[in-house]
Amino acid sequence: MDFIAGAIGGGLSVAVGYPLDTIKVRIQTERSYTGIWHCIRETYKAEKAWGFYKGMSLSVSTVSLVSSCSFGAYRNFLYNICRLRYGTSDVKPSKVDISVAGCATGAVRVVLISPTEIAKVRMQTQKQSHYSVTASHLSKPKYQGPVHCLRMIAKEEGFGGLYKGCSALLCRDCHSFATYFLTYNILCDWFTPAGKDKPDILTVLISGGSAGVFGWAVATPMDVIKSRMQVDNLGQHKYRGLIHCIRVSVKEEGIRVLFKGLGLNCIRAFPVNMVVFVTYEAIMRLAEDLMK
Repeated sequence: MDFIAGAIGGGLSVAVGYPLDTIKVRIQTERSYTGIWHCIRETYKAEKAWGFYKGMSLSVSTVSLVSSCSFGAYRNFLYNICRLRYGTSDVKPSKVDISVAGCATGAVRVVLISPTEIAKVRMQTQKQSHYSVTASHLSKPKYQGPVHCLRMIAKEEGFGGLYKGCSALLCRDCHSFATYFLTYNILCDWFTPAGKDKPDILTVLISGGSAGVFGWAVATPMDVIKSRMQVDNLGQHKYRGLIHCIRVSVKEEGIRVLFKGLGLNCIRAFPVNMVVFVTYEAIMRLAEDLMK
């Protein structure tokens, strides 16, 4: 049931946060934007509303799958960690247990999401003017859609091209998911009155949104590097690897480059993860009631 609840929560979260994710990626990978509102205005001016949803079709399906696997993997890791440490799974896990399970979940995610992440980022950063009579002569964009993008990457860059930037993705997801699940559990414990074994809906909303904010706060530096490495083949071959990308980016734009999109990530993370956790908890409780 963890897998089903996670899948539904993840699918709903895409609809909430995808437009802001597009803006975030463009700000992180391009130096032409002076800020969030400038990027929003320029995107809408050139590509209209469609520009904010590039690559979303693949994300809806894959985020549901990945979210399902994330919650399912997390619960299974936590279950086995408790059995190994305490001899039983019927104990309250410690903060270390939760952090280790979250970190392992992040590592599992990398294998699943790397191809879809690179397709999403390249679709989001691919520019195409809004179609009109005067613009009808414009050539077609290189990538016609998410699936076509994956095929082109595999054809031009080989299978390894689908996992470009996975080192930065691994660094991003391992510690961010440890933070994510740890924050959620700590806040639920704090806000749940003594004597109650489950948090109420308001607690889930606040804890889930806050978990998303803290998770993305620690993930943003590696998210910037990941995005830059993944778009590196779009007319440029600038970075030789993770460390080289960090050095070049910081040298050219200063340490602040590692925090590009931080505010936007946090703004987007709160409502998105409110939806994820409240959906997850609601489905899990419904399943428990039906099984009684």
